[in-house]
Amino acid sequence: MGKKIFKLVAAIAMLALVVYAAYFGFGKDKYGSASDIKLGLDLNGGISITFETLEANPSAQDMDDTIYKLQQRIQQYSTEALVYQEGDNRITVEIPLKNVDTDSAKEILEELGKPGSLEFIDMDEKVIIDGSHVKGAQAKYYQDDLGQTKYMVALTLTDEGSKLFADGTARVAAETVDSKKYIKIVYDGEEFSKPRCTTKIEGGSVSIDNIESIEKAESLASTIRIGAIPLELKTIRSNIVAAQLGSDAIKTGLMAGLIGLIIIVLFMCVYYRVPGIAASLALVMYISLVVFTISAFDITLTLPGIAGIVLTIGMAVDANVVIFARIREELALGHGVEGAIKTGFSKATSAILDGNITTLIAAAVLYIMGSGSIKGFASTLAIGTLLSMFTALCVTRFILKALYGVGCKSVKLYGVQKERKSVDFVGKKHIFFIASLVVIVIGIGAMVFNGANDKGVLNWGIEFDGGTSTSIIFKDDMSQETLEKELTPVISEVIGTGEIQYQKVADSTEVIVKTRELTMEESEKLNNLIVEKYGVDKSLVTAQSISSTISNEMKADALIAVAVSTIAMLIYIWFRFSNIRFATSAVMALVHDVLIVVGFYALTRMTVGSTFVACALTVVGYSINATIVIFDRVRENLAAAGKKFDLAEVLNRSVTQTLSRTINSSLTTAVMLVALLIFGVTSIREFALPILIGVVCGTYSSVCLAGSLWYVFMKKFPPKEDDED
Repeated sequence: MGKKIFKLVAAIAMLALVVYAAYFGFGKDKYGSASDIKLGLDLNGGISITFETLEANPSAQDMDDTIYKLQQRIQQYSTEALVYQEGDNRITVEIPLKNVDTDSAKEILEELGKPGSLEFIDMDEKVIIDGSHVKGAQAKYYQDDLGQTKYMVALTLTDEGSKLFADGTARVAAETVDSKKYIKIVYDGEEFSKPRCTTKIEGGSVSIDNIESIEKAESLASTIRIGAIPLELKTIRSNIVAAQLGSDAIKTGLMAGLIGLIIIVLFMCVYYRVPGIAASLALVMYISLVVFTISAFDITLTLPGIAGIVLTIGMAVDANVVIFARIREELALGHGVEGAIKTGFSKATSAILDGNITTLIAAAVLYIMGSGSIKGFASTLAIGTLLSMFTALCVTRFILKALYGVGCKSVKLYGVQKERKSVDFVGKKHIFFIASLVVIVIGIGAMVFNGANDKGVLNWGIEFDGGTSTSIIFKDDMSQETLEKELTPVISEVIGTGEIQYQKVADSTEVIVKTRELTMEESEKLNNLIVEKYGVDKSLVTAQSISSTISNEMKADALIAVAVSTIAMLIYIWFRFSNIRFATSAVMALVHDVLIVVGFYALTRMTVGSTFVACALTVVGYSINATIVIFDRVRENLAAAGKKFDLAEVLNRSVTQTLSRTINSSLTTAVMLVALLIFGVTSIREFALPILIGVVCGTYSSVCLAGSLWYVFMKKFPPKEDDED
């Protein structure tokens, strides 16, 4: 008994340590704490830098290429940074930074504005290779003969670059004058180093040594990898800006999340009893671990990132629900509590692993191939998924066994799964198919109608379509809350929409207002209203057109990343279930969910902004998880039935057996989202509502469509004898 009590005390102590780390951190800098998390521009603010091209009339292609290269460069500071065109020859960069100051701003300005050209030059001042011949660049460190740490950038050359460099070094090494046996490494027109060269260098590997710090090495490697910026830039303005959403967004968001969490914990404890208590403790540990990890890995958190966390909280609860449903089934078969716990975890593991690994595959592809907010979403999704698996399969098990060991052994404390008559989902498949088709057609019809009436297929936000940036210097400082309450109605009166973004410039009374693109008449009317209402000097109200912060290249990156991740998920499901019909059905259900969410945006004319992509990906992740749990049960029941079975009965029984799990998981996730809808500010609600629609839709497609589609494929394209595809 003493050993079992020790396990429970150890579990509580472990939980307390993790919670302490997440909320108080370590050391004077509170390393790993929630207060140390790097927040995005929308939640925290940062630095805004405006560059102007030295060329007076740059081509649109050069501007696009420069913007894309800058977008790639700023990834080293934050995956959530923004780059957009302002006017004809200006580019603004906005980088979320915590506790930004003038010195750090200047350092960033110097790094970003560099052209990024790299040349290796021989003794006759001929270029041997340049940046275009570099295939890869990585920052590294090593110990010299004196044991001191040195930093370098290791370059990998292309095949052409390798040949040119081998020929060039051979030529230098053969030079008869010893003082000419060198190669100059020139970066941005300045000599970086001048190493001696006494032998031909082959193999395509080159290094740049004598770099002062690993940070400088990483920055240089990043710039070399990305390549030179087409246009030469000069800095004309740099500001430290406040959060776009204001402190209310964070406060109300946290309050809503806390309320949702309390309701989930109460539900789990009441419905699942002792296992619910174990799951609730594990959930608190899970959230604390997510907070600690995001802080420790210096990941920038924005609204799309929060979407990823909301999804993984749902997945963490879902994993526990799958386990507890299995435990109840074992108890219904007459097994003892201890054996039911062991078998329940064992049987639930495959479904949990498959669902989470599928999500991890998608997250990895999105992180590698995506950019901007896609990377932020992928980071939080991957971290949350890994930690949800760990807490469900390890922490919940440890706590549950400890509770059993100290006396929670009665079957009544765990509950028994009641036998349910199978619901005839297969028999109703045509109703489901027609209902889904009707809803999708309505959504597509709304998009066609909008397009035909010049409203735009979707109500694209500033991030996609660009707009107008109006700078206003008020007489007195305006808080974010005052802006939203007083200025928003004034601007909405002119532009006819409440989609407005504010940025306060630190240490000044200047406010930057971003809206949809305004006509000259609208801009003039807005200026007059502001002057009249606030007594602002009209000369201190200026406007510039701005491009989208999500460039065409970023859109292409996102679409390719989503397509590749979908294909990767399809291949994994095909491999795991040894039947392509499972994979095809799952992917078709995902497409169904995304189409309905897009249709919802079209019908409601809700703004399609940066959170749209995160919403769509959240729906995909949630839906695939639910579908895999059902397919895992189908696979198990098929194996148990042997060669002679009724396909429809197997499917109906499988969906019915997992129905309580599906409903409970959806309810717990919906509770969190409803809390955000009720208590969150407008920006929070605009991202919670589509996800809620997607969760409902994903639940429906998993239960009613995915299995029915698989059944149709099995009937139309039956597997050959002894052929498992």
